[in-house]
Amino acid sequence: MTEAIHTAPGEALIDQPAYREPGRFIDSADPAIRARAQGVVEGVADDREKAIRLFYHVRDGWRYDPFNFRLTPEHHTASTVLAADHGYCITKAVLLSALARSVGIPSAIGLADVTNHLTSEKLTRQMGGSTLFVDHGFSLLQVDGRWVKAAPAFNIELCDRFGVAPTEFDGRSDAILQEFDAKGRRHMEYLRHHGAWSDLPFDKVERDFHAAYAGSDMIRLSGGKPANSKVDATGNDPFGTR
Repeated sequence: MTEAIHTAPGEALIDQPAYREPGRFIDSADPAIRARAQGVVEGVADDREKAIRLFYHVRDGWRYDPFNFRLTPEHHTASTVLAADHGYCITKAVLLSALARSVGIPSAIGLADVTNHLTSEKLTRQMGGSTLFVDHGFSLLQVDGRWVKAAPAFNIELCDRFGVAPTEFDGRSDAILQEFDAKGRRHMEYLRHHGAWSDLPFDKVERDFHAAYAGSDMIRLSGGKPANSKVDATGNDPFGTR
């Protein structure tokens, strides 16, 4: 596997083999990853349409669940995420990048610090009182010769239920988390970009999470078995609507 390449914020990604080859976390050569991607893009020749199909497949096929959180390398590997039914921003971005790469679309992982102005009290408590989400993850896909950002974190069912504007992707423009929700309230604010990597820099994520959320339930429980916290009408709300 090629060593991960880091591109600093504001610098252009240069097309290199590392964005096309399997990585430790973006394990695009995994048979299950390849089979799933091929099934999603079957009959499609255009890379932009392939990228669009894969984005919506990941966005809506895995529910966003920050309460079921494991801070381990295994649980941040695309093939492991594929076998689950949930994820959070980083793991869903890793999965999208792996699926895209497996069908010949160069991909990378971007990280940024964001503030969620609508986060719920429960999630804030789990994060030790913080509304800062360090190392929010998103995919970067090279489509028609240019790199575009794609954040497949929030599934449409969750967005519809809690009145959050869904992130839409057309393969041409960046698709990042919405600044405002469907009611016009401030939602996501990007504060600091960390750049892009050809594979997930898990050591950085682990280090940053421990520093930002030291002593929190999020860290205390991240090495144990996660609870079943499927979001439903009476369950956990990752947004501040309940």
